[in-house]
Amino acid sequence: MNIEDLTAFAKAKGFFWPAAEIYGGAAGLYDYGHLGTLLKRHFEDAWLAYFVEGNRDYYLIEGSNMLPEKPLVASGHAAKFNDILVGCSKCHTFYRADVMLADMRIDVAEGASAEEIDEIIKKNNVLCPKDKGELMQAKEFNMMIDVSLGPEKGEHGYLRPETAQTTYLNFFREFNILRKSLPMGLALIGRAYRNEISPRQGLYRMRELNQAELQIFFNPEKFEVDMAKYKDVEMTVVPYKTKKQVKITAAQLAKEYEIPEFYAYHMALIDLFYKDVLGVPEERLRFLEKGGSDKAFYNKVHMDIEVNVESWGGFKEVGGLHYRGDYDLTSHTKGSNQDMSVNIDGKRIMPNVLELSFGIDRNVWMLIDLFYTVDGERKILKLKPWLSPFVVSLFPLQNDDKINEETEKVYESLKKRFKIFVDDSGSIGRRYARADEIGTPFCITVDFDTVNKESKDHGTVTIRERDGKTQERKKIGDLAAFLESKTKFQ
Repeated sequence: MNIEDLTAFAKAKGFFWPAAEIYGGAAGLYDYGHLGTLLKRHFEDAWLAYFVEGNRDYYLIEGSNMLPEKPLVASGHAAKFNDILVGCSKCHTFYRADVMLADMRIDVAEGASAEEIDEIIKKNNVLCPKDKGELMQAKEFNMMIDVSLGPEKGEHGYLRPETAQTTYLNFFREFNILRKSLPMGLALIGRAYRNEISPRQGLYRMRELNQAELQIFFNPEKFEVDMAKYKDVEMTVVPYKTKKQVKITAAQLAKEYEIPEFYAYHMALIDLFYKDVLGVPEERLRFLEKGGSDKAFYNKVHMDIEVNVESWGGFKEVGGLHYRGDYDLTSHTKGSNQDMSVNIDGKRIMPNVLELSFGIDRNVWMLIDLFYTVDGERKILKLKPWLSPFVVSLFPLQNDDKINEETEKVYESLKKRFKIFVDDSGSIGRRYARADEIGTPFCITVDFDTVNKESKDHGTVTIRERDGKTQERKKIGDLAAFLESKTKFQ
């Protein structure tokens, strides 16, 4: 599926579409419809259950979407959260330089400076893609979005450019409220805002985005993990040293590439989340190690989580695993004049940070791209049952008083535990087709045998499974247990 087809499908079915669509939309801003909201929340729930709720030392927090200026000066965002901007001297169209050059198949390092961009443009005789006008000198463009606080706009602030800063700003208080021990994880699911120069590729590059992040604060001298549990997990990795894709276990990665054991452990954890929980095929998933100017300056180890997404043209970043050292807490110690170091076993240390970061919107798009399939005349969104917007589509076979009454009873018995869509329009075949296309894993039909006390199938319904199209009769009283067993990931 290409971008245009996926976007059309998402709009037609109720997943997402451009914000303010009736006014022509706005680049980089999207609204989620009823199906997209459910898919997004089910991804968030699965992420939270997998990475956070199973660990007694990890906690979910929330924070303000606006921040005063000082924390973002201390974090380096005010000075360094930049992309390189180039504009056309003729039509005054502006471009993000690396994206424009990549579209022209011209290689450019991720951290290239404005001066380096100018050299590349000059060397390759690059002109404006729109009208072939001469490009102006490249310059840095800060992507943070300004806000003014107070009635006279006296205090300068920003919409937060990432959710991570909220976590760092709350670390010290949470540490002292909790057990004053490490490791301690603080997770946050929320919005971030970036004034992207060139929003593009649907939900890939947005101005308002959703992130799920876990920041693990730990003692750099002691971060114990149960490596035995994941040492044999085989992953696809592109190490920075070789730049060649290899299949390698977590244990081998730690030994042969000098990756910290705790880092390799979390790579395996992420790998299994994508394969087992999200259902991403093994050949579609890889880790790309960043190094040199491509690596964020504060990272000791930096891996992008990439998935091969057809509508994006290949492997694209959907998340990241970053060993950030003590950069963040040290920066906020200097900026706030409050010491963020802590006492562990009688020794004063500055905690280090391991960041697990996921772009929720990108993952939602990725799931639709990967699992929308056409099988003959059938169009199917083959999502895992726990991710599907609706678990059940419930059909009364015909518009009959007894059938409608029993359908309502089935709905009432299940609605508190499962997302259910009642569809009473059209033939059963058409209703099956609609359910398949939005990813519903099970269809339940209430028919005349269900309500006929003389029938051997009285009190049962037909339940049809999406992928195999298998059908069987089940007692109404057994439906909840059956669905429960099928819709929770192990």
